[in-house]
Amino acid sequence: MNGTIEQDFDLTQIINGEEVVTPSPLWVHQEISANLFRKIDSHAEQRGLGRVYFSPLDVIFEDGTNRFQPDLLFIRRENRPAVITDWVRIVPNMVCEIVSTGTFRRDTDIKRAIYEKYRVPEYWIVIPEYRTIEIFTIDGDKYKMFSYAEGHGSITSNVIDGLHINIADIFVE
Repeated sequence: MNGTIEQDFDLTQIINGEEVVTPSPLWVHQEISANLFRKIDSHAEQRGLGRVYFSPLDVIFEDGTNRFQPDLLFIRRENRPAVITDWVRIVPNMVCEIVSTGTFRRDTDIKRAIYEKYRVPEYWIVIPEYRTIEIFTIDGDKYKMFSYAEGHGSITSNVIDGLHINIADIFVE
């Protein structure tokens, strides 16, 4: 049997050594994720900046301790490994979590602290209920708010050069 079929493929994450299984995302979550992906990917592709990936794709910070599936992640061209074997085993330049019912604390507190620990340069938190996108950048050892929009307005990335997104293009009515 082909070794790829036997690989672990599920929605299980490992957060601080504890396995966490989440249900598949709801439709509105996927609409937001798709809208963000299209905007970021188009921008990055046109400028040759790097690649955007979407869940489910494991980001393994530490085997058996922290293995996440962020909704979106971005890896700059110069940081992308020449050979890709299985999952992401480097620190992405950007990760994005879209808050779902029951994940608010996990996404805004627990995961944020872990992304901060591994010094992920940019962390996006999307809160559909409030039509909000928050972008944090690492400053020393801590995240600092870099860009924020709620209801209307635009967000700007520090890591994805020249990226500005009008949030009205992201949230579905």
